[in-house]
Amino acid sequence: MILGVSKWLGNRVNMKESHVRIAFVILFLFAGIGILAYLISWLFMILASKN
Repeated sequence: MILGVSKWLGNRVNMKESHVRIAFVILFLFAGIGILAYLISWLFMILASKN
C-alpha cells in the first residue's frame, strides 16, 4: 500500500507483507473496516518509531 504499514505490520507479527495486504483488502470489502484498520495501524507505526 502507500505508507509502508503492511511491511511494518508484517515484520511485527511475523507474516508476509502480501498476506497483510490481502487482509486489509478483505477487511475493506467487508464494510470498509480495512481503511480504518490501515489508518490506525499507520498511527501506531508513527508512534512506535518515535520511541
